[in-house]
Amino acid sequence: MADKFTNPETVVLHSGHRFDAETGAVAVPIYQTTSYQFRDTEHASDLFALKELGNIYTRIMNPTCAVLEDRITALEGGVAALALGSGQAASL
Repeated sequence: MADKFTNPETVVLHSGHRFDAETGAVAVPIYQTTSYQFRDTEHASDLFALKELGNIYTRIMNPTCAVLEDRITALEGGVAALALGSGQAASL
């Protein structure tokens, strides 16, 4: 997300997620899931082939971590960020 906040406190609170359009909630939801529903087999194939960006499996990408990565990217002024758990980071 290309938010243009300049105050670091605002960046860490609002970059990557402003509110849930359906509920109006401003807190980032914690998605406690390990897998995601695909629209059809072509959708699944496109995701696994990286032709389309989306959630496949929580260890690869999930909406909660995506917000954290967006916020770190905005805070650091980078192109992208990657958030990993300590156990997963050791496998890289």
